[in-house]
Amino acid sequence: MNWNRAMTFAPLEVSFDRGDGSIIGQFYEKDWNHIFEYSKNDSEEYPHKIWVGFPSEIDCGYRMGLVKKTVAYVVVDENEYGFVVEKWNIKKQREYVS
Repeated sequence: MNWNRAMTFAPLEVSFDRGDGSIIGQFYEKDWNHIFEYSKNDSEEYPHKIWVGFPSEIDCGYRMGLVKKTVAYVVVDENEYGFVVEKWNIKKQREYVS
């Protein structure tokens, strides 16, 4: 696999035409040039779901986060002190139009 072109799609359940329409857009992670889609999340602190894989029995397929114009704050774990958050530098952030 060419990891310079890796992309993670959001599931159809959040798409405009077949889902609830909560899909927002996509961005490129700057260091590795991976593409991620993101959708709405029901959290004030982390209002986005960043789709990092496919939903399965052992994983929901997304990470909570906050996507801005040039950075994304992504919840990658939780410990006794709260959420563990990574700051990703991003580029080519764009919002989809329904």
